[in-house]
Amino acid sequence: MARPDKAAAVAELTEDFRSASATVLTEYRGLSVTSMKELRRALGSDTKYSVVKNTLTRIAAKDAGVDIDPSLLTGPSAVAFIKGDPIDAAKSLKNFSKENPFLVIKGGIFEGKSVTVAEIMKLADLESREVLLSKLAGAMKGSLAKAIRTIDALRLKKEVADVPAVAETVSEAPTVVDEAVVPAPIEDQTPEA
Repeated sequence: MARPDKAAAVAELTEDFRSASATVLTEYRGLSVTSMKELRRALGSDTKYSVVKNTLTRIAAKDAGVDIDPSLLTGPSAVAFIKGDPIDAAKSLKNFSKENPFLVIKGGIFEGKSVTVAEIMKLADLESREVLLSKLAGAMKGSLAKAIRTIDALRLKKEVADVPAVAETVSEAPTVVDEAVVPAPIEDQTPEA
């Protein structure tokens, strides 16, 4: 690769490292072009999956301030630069590696710290951010509904405590039963002579 091309590749990789929320290094030896396309599709538009040269990747990571274990940069390497939800990308990589044993996950960087393959697999087992947020919203909605029912019960209890004075006046009024007016009970009315 000519000098200007290397400089441009390093600059692009450096920017990818800086803008990614997480990075996963893989070995792709044995994957066909079709398989690589399927992997890129599975990772989605928020993840850039690039085949890289180890030396240029080491230089770009250093320029970006990212510390990569040198053992991760051996053999043919490809890097997934994750700009979206790292959990979704980790799930996609895990599922793809189950179906295609040629994809080997070597390790990565998550929130500025090195992560092992086991930690990436644990991350893949988590539920996505959207699912966790919806569960949190459901729990909050349930708590709010319970609080509202409690407040409403207190309001009803207070209203019932204030009802005896109203109940006396209501007992003298006629009662409606099946749309017919029934007069209030009449006290012993014997004609006075």
